[in-house]
Amino acid sequence: MAQWKSVSQMLTHLTDETLSSLYPPNAFPIEVRYFLAEWIEGQRWDDFVLENVEQKIQAQALLDQTISMLQSIAQQSTNVVDKMKLMQISKNMTIFQQQPLQFGVMVRDILKEERVLLSTAVQPQFQQYPNGESSFANMQDLDHLVLKVLDVQDIRQKMQQLQADLNWDRENYESLQGAIQPNVLDPIEKQKLQTHIQQLEFNVKAMATKRFQLLQECVDCLDQCQTRLIGSLKAWRWDQHKATIGQPFDDNLNTLQTWCEQLLGVNGKLREELLLIGEPMPELKERLGKLLQVLIQSSLIVDKQPPQVIKTQSKFSTTVRYLLGEKVAPGKPVLLKVQIINEIQARNLGGVPNDNVGELINNTAILEHNTSSKSTCATFRNMSIKKIKRADRKGSESVTEEKFALLFSTEITITGCDTPYRIQMISHPVVVIVHGSQDNNALATIIWDCAFSEPDRVPFLVPERVPWRMMYSTLNSKFTSEVMTQHNLDQYNQHFLAQKIFDKPDFADDFSNILVSWAQFNKEVLSGRPFTFWQWFEGVMELTKKHLKEYWSEGLIFGFIGKQHLHLILKDRPNGTFLLRFSDSEIGGITIAYVSASENGGQKIQNIQPFTKRDLEIRCLGDRIRDISHITCLYPDFPKHDVFKKFYTEPQPPPVGDYIPVSLQTKIGTDANSDSPQTPANPGSPHSVGGFSNTNDQMDLDLEQLLQTMVD
Repeated sequence: MAQWKSVSQMLTHLTDETLSSLYPPNAFPIEVRYFLAEWIEGQRWDDFVLENVEQKIQAQALLDQTISMLQSIAQQSTNVVDKMKLMQISKNMTIFQQQPLQFGVMVRDILKEERVLLSTAVQPQFQQYPNGESSFANMQDLDHLVLKVLDVQDIRQKMQQLQADLNWDRENYESLQGAIQPNVLDPIEKQKLQTHIQQLEFNVKAMATKRFQLLQECVDCLDQCQTRLIGSLKAWRWDQHKATIGQPFDDNLNTLQTWCEQLLGVNGKLREELLLIGEPMPELKERLGKLLQVLIQSSLIVDKQPPQVIKTQSKFSTTVRYLLGEKVAPGKPVLLKVQIINEIQARNLGGVPNDNVGELINNTAILEHNTSSKSTCATFRNMSIKKIKRADRKGSESVTEEKFALLFSTEITITGCDTPYRIQMISHPVVVIVHGSQDNNALATIIWDCAFSEPDRVPFLVPERVPWRMMYSTLNSKFTSEVMTQHNLDQYNQHFLAQKIFDKPDFADDFSNILVSWAQFNKEVLSGRPFTFWQWFEGVMELTKKHLKEYWSEGLIFGFIGKQHLHLILKDRPNGTFLLRFSDSEIGGITIAYVSASENGGQKIQNIQPFTKRDLEIRCLGDRIRDISHITCLYPDFPKHDVFKKFYTEPQPPPVGDYIPVSLQTKIGTDANSDSPQTPANPGSPHSVGGFSNTNDQMDLDLEQLLQTMVD
């Protein structure tokens, strides 16, 4: 039974030819496998060999049991169709009575072929399905639907045969009634013929009723399966949207494409059945037509989204995929067009808007089928926005807060459908900028939209305020995905970030349910700073991604920590103990805080001027830590050479010739002054923090100026 359960879950992936080959309709139809699944898998079929005549008795016994069980199930069935079908099957199987070994070998081969199919086809498809167990339920629903359609087709064929028999008997009866000799037909035989005709008429009516009932059930089941499919397509787009903030996303569309194709096939077979029946069923015909239209229109997917921040005059690309591509009618190539729309147009999208709010270059592409990947896509390459027309802004709204989208549209004809269909799909929201300086603020708009928008929202509404726990989850997800690390922000980082965005440095309670606004995120500058929270956070993220990834991933950077907390954990540590924290006074900086001796013999916490991207491009963080003799032990008690040695740069070999070698070295405070007596330290200069001089030695600056002179 376990094998049949697995096989039944993949029936919809098999063609009609494969099913007929696997389960020969006139010898071992699929109904036998279905009704006797558990018993069949409990017998020893693998031992049968056609040449071994000694197995004939065993094969005969299994054949007799098969026929007997089918007849028993038929007699107990209350379903007229099943009863007639099983009786006919049991009758057909008597052809093996003279050669029962052929029956045994046939069942053996069928079971072997099932196992081959399971090993080569089913498992990969299962792995492609999203959402785990629900996918199996979807497959089972599809299998159930396909079996129902097979029942409808079978009933039609049975009815055609019954109707032919009925017509023949009626003609027979009428010809006998009109015979010249009155005693040609015996009264008893006449009564039998009349009764037989009445029974046939009853059977035809009963089957017609059953057929209509099954057709209704098929359309209902198709509707349910398609509703689930549409939900899965929406879930895929939603996960794609959330991927912008670092949420996991499987972009594989192959299973959804197979699902679309199967539902289209079922819809076509049901519409064909309505035509073959010949009876008017307007309600079912209308429902199938609407389901077909929705399926065709829902199968256009933006496979590769455009950049969500687009600079005018800059080239970009995007790809749309049509999941019913293999069903597109041959002939004229399908041309897709894309235009940019604003938020108001997106909300009132009933067709292609007449008013263009932007001019797109290279905004058409042909739908092309790739036979190897079985995907049908249109890729828009080298697109660019030449100009954009913006809406009137209200209050303090910035151009980087205005959202647009790309609208893809075309007219498509599907094989087996009489009329073409207009299909369209919009991209995720994008922000259009005209200068690179707007990029950071535009990205903030996208982050807020991706993180806090709701499914099926009105485009492109987002809440103005969200709980801090949601905000922090977004920051953590974005940080770890952007840096490409498994090391998350910890509870101390979280608390400090909350203190910073809410400007509550002394607040020690839980921030989780306090609402944070869009303005606090990226409109209002931080207290005492010329930048917003997002601008500061994004700068730290970029610095970590480009220069500090390994340090952060190995837990060597404490990260986001306030000065109060800093003094609390370092106050009792030995001199030279240090930790690495992100600067809260400038964008994209990391600083070293360490314990040193004070003038009165006590201790004090020193903060070295932050290293920026420019600093770390000249000399890496590991080498700078090695250079500074004042720091000896990473908090809480790790000798710095033990944990940072792997990051040290190997000394360069001496130059060839008579040149005196030079090297760069980071020095602070009086160490820097002792090497440059002509340049006394100035504690109040821009290169001094907490009484310490700039960590970048003057040699660093001289070298950079020299290199620039050489370039010039």
